[in-house]
Amino acid sequence: MPDSPHPFHTLTPSFIMDAVESQGFRCDCRTLALNSYENRVYQVGIEEGQPLIAKFYRPARWNDSQITEEHRFCFELAEHELPVVAPWINPDGESLFHHDGFRFALYPRQGGHAPEFDNLDNLLILGRMLGRIHSIGAVRPFEHRPVLDSQTFGHASVGLIREHFIPAEYRASYAAVTEQLLETIDAILAGTGPGRFIRTHGDCHSGNILWRDNAPHFVDFDDSRMAPAVQDIWMMLSGDRPRQTAQLEALMEGYSEFFSFDPAELRLIEVLRTLRMLHYSAWLANRWQDPIFPSTFPWFNTVRYWGEQILELREQLAVITEPPLELE
Repeated sequence: MPDSPHPFHTLTPSFIMDAVESQGFRCDCRTLALNSYENRVYQVGIEEGQPLIAKFYRPARWNDSQITEEHRFCFELAEHELPVVAPWINPDGESLFHHDGFRFALYPRQGGHAPEFDNLDNLLILGRMLGRIHSIGAVRPFEHRPVLDSQTFGHASVGLIREHFIPAEYRASYAAVTEQLLETIDAILAGTGPGRFIRTHGDCHSGNILWRDNAPHFVDFDDSRMAPAVQDIWMMLSGDRPRQTAQLEALMEGYSEFFSFDPAELRLIEVLRTLRMLHYSAWLANRWQDPIFPSTFPWFNTVRYWGEQILELREQLAVITEPPLELE
């Protein structure tokens, strides 16, 4: 355990309400912690108004320029009437606020549930929304937010695990399989060329899409970065190859109405999936001093976890060299 309390310990109900009230609201003393690990997110009751969602950013992860660039992307999408949940802006035109050492943003509460990716009609709608988002994301690049690449998501992640976390009995096996994976990933990326990188949501899984009234609302652009368009598509695909092909075709039918998709990016699906697997382990490792992580992910860094992880990586090594999905 860390020698001193984690900074997030500061976020008591009183602290949270003081921060929200610093922006001119009056809280009704109701706060509810929502599921969030990277940052801390709370629903805060407001007197004579709808509750707000207060998001407190993890210290030292993003700088102010990177956060405000994320916000500006959301505003740009909202201005084009896209269903994104953008931050609240105060009368001074600000959306990123500071309170006693923390940075935070406020959002309107948006109801909904996770979309059903098995429903091809849903995927058609999602494809249209993503096509519109990407058509705007391609207009200009991010200047401050990072690029999704194999160095940060792959090599750096593996280096951290090998040096600090992998149990001795699995070190050699982990080193061997990750070395092969990274060599394969780098070769595929070199073979596909630079490609087109655009501003993306970056973490477009079902938990970041709220479905309501037969329409999606995209939330939490915290991982937004420059990436191939397929980064926002592959997480909606699951199951065997025929099933993924049907899902992909439904997405692309809607997507192509608003933005062109380069089929060469389909070769990157398993590359991106592998990088996410490697990065996920490193993310857990990097956050292990945050008390919520050991309590929420008690299985991480156990001998059993690493044995299963190495098996999954070996399976991924076989999958990543298979022919990519194809569109008819």
